[in-house]
Amino acid sequence: MQKRVVIAGGGTGGHLYPGIALAKALMRQDMDIKVSFVGTQKGIEARVLPREGFELKTILSAGLLGKKRLSRWISWVKLPIGIAQSMRFLINKRPSLVVGVGGYASGPLVLSAWLLRVPILIHEQNSFPGLTNKWLGRIADKVAVSFKETSKFFPRDKVEVTGNMIREEFCQPREEFPKAPQGLFHLLVLGGSQGAHSINVSMMEALQSLTSKKGNIHITHQTGESDHQMVQREYENSGLSHDVRPFIDDVAEQYRKASLVICRAGATTLAEVTACGKVSVLIPYPHAAHNHQEKNARLLDAANAGELVLDKELSGERIAQSILRAMEDPQRMQEMEDNSYKLGKRDATEKVGAICMDLLKDANQKSGRTGKTEGNYVLSCF
Repeated sequence: MQKRVVIAGGGTGGHLYPGIALAKALMRQDMDIKVSFVGTQKGIEARVLPREGFELKTILSAGLLGKKRLSRWISWVKLPIGIAQSMRFLINKRPSLVVGVGGYASGPLVLSAWLLRVPILIHEQNSFPGLTNKWLGRIADKVAVSFKETSKFFPRDKVEVTGNMIREEFCQPREEFPKAPQGLFHLLVLGGSQGAHSINVSMMEALQSLTSKKGNIHITHQTGESDHQMVQREYENSGLSHDVRPFIDDVAEQYRKASLVICRAGATTLAEVTACGKVSVLIPYPHAAHNHQEKNARLLDAANAGELVLDKELSGERIAQSILRAMEDPQRMQEMEDNSYKLGKRDATEKVGAICMDLLKDANQKSGRTGKTEGNYVLSCF
């Protein structure tokens, strides 16, 4: 009998890619599992999921936190519409399990699953959970968290510490990583799936300070669409070896080659960095809900696995200082790489997958005891 799983979330790569990692892990474990996604039309999922071969149902949904006046009212209007769309989709699909991985679509879909008595798993990626996941954790059957410190925000009997889910390609042993040419320092600059303007500007300002290292450094920079041409021009004028792209599709390969990563401090980015055992300069997005990115970054900074630089302190001079120090102190970098690798949770996806399989098994047993066919529990609520 085919088992259907619906994964809700997206908006950014940080929410979407853990869901994709889980979907692929479940289908590897059981060929009878079919996975669908629920997201929004404006999120990255609308571009990525069709390419990955997954079905995507889009609903109306928007965040409430930080919105003002008209925007907040519009978000409230979208909420019941999104719930209605989610209910209809779930009734049609009759899933055995719903998984919420964060993003605007997660709230309406998970709430609908609870109303329809569909088993629910919530995955909280950040060290400090948002209000939506705190609330959804009360109605979920299980809650998986990335950090031990996060457990206190959820019911003790539901929560399990798993780490943050990452794609299989990030879990390659570092002994198998490609070796950079002798003396060549690979710098990887990321601003999330949409880029980060403040990081882009600071890197452009830093290029002049790095020209003395010409021939010894190669920079791969993900800019996002809006800044791409501007940043590309600055690199061309600098004469430094570079690879500037709006979006990096082969990001796992780029991580493996990197000597240093400059990035935001989203939970998925940190999971990928530590899985690969890379040293990072972490620049938290200053407007993240509940300042969760800074809280994430401080965990790595405290473990001497990364360096925290607040966005308000960011400048070309400051970022160049971190890069040059990394290039000139290989012993310090090796120690930090070891610390980063120890923090990596390369089995997180498999752990979350095991929880999903347990929930699917329980749902199947309950269905067998009551004599219901697949999905009949959904219709019994009306």
